[in-house]
Amino acid sequence: MKIRKNGFFIAGGILSGVLTVLIVTGMFWTPYSTTAMNAQEKMKAPSLRHILGTDNFGRDVFSRVMEGAGTSFLIALLVVLIGGTAGILIGSLCGYYGGIADAVLMRVCDTITAFPAILLALVVISIAGGGSFNIVAVLGILFIPSFARVVRTEFARCRDTNYIRAARLMGVSTLRILYVHIFQNTLTVLIPSFAIGFNNAVLAEAGMSFLGIGIQPPSASLGSMLKDSQTYLQSAPWYALGTGSAMVLLILAFSLLSEGFQQDNEREG
Repeated sequence: MKIRKNGFFIAGGILSGVLTVLIVTGMFWTPYSTTAMNAQEKMKAPSLRHILGTDNFGRDVFSRVMEGAGTSFLIALLVVLIGGTAGILIGSLCGYYGGIADAVLMRVCDTITAFPAILLALVVISIAGGGSFNIVAVLGILFIPSFARVVRTEFARCRDTNYIRAARLMGVSTLRILYVHIFQNTLTVLIPSFAIGFNNAVLAEAGMSFLGIGIQPPSASLGSMLKDSQTYLQSAPWYALGTGSAMVLLILAFSLLSEGFQQDNEREG
């Protein structure tokens, strides 16, 4: 990969690296407590003491952004891992073998994707209840069809190529053909899919928290912080700007990495 000539990849790598350091640091330490309230510090403008100001309860916005970004990052990562792993397994088997199982599973995927994922997640979460576990489980299941379709297409394209036929004639096991010979050729489309899925998961979690059925207080969440900041857009704009900027940068970092990876593949192709 020609990283030196790939501006998108460099920018995405730097931005994601900085955000990762802040997120990991926020899991163990924040400048101020993210839950302790201080009436004397309510709605303080950004300063050297509070670089993103304080919220309506006197809590440091930067500290809560660190924790909220970490929450969104972990949830999105788990959602993509669940959806991606299950999608790869289903898509690879359907694409390689085809038949009735392929038709049935793809119709199930079509049924799931026929409904807006966010809307379906909102309905299920409102019934099952909020919390990190339910959010991860529901979104992970809803993200399976998108990965399954991508993998199925690539496996169906590769299964009848000459090198796969040669591998069968040489007695190579089906498992090795699936996940050594074919799977490697799907990475060029899977990596951008993972980046897109991660961004969608961040937005989905933020959307549910914004509506009050995601991460519950006093835990910090970018979505719930954006909701709280609505009331103070004119009197304390730094509250919304700091929180919104964190979400935008988190999504932008993975979008840049994905774009850089795609451009590199196009050059090599």
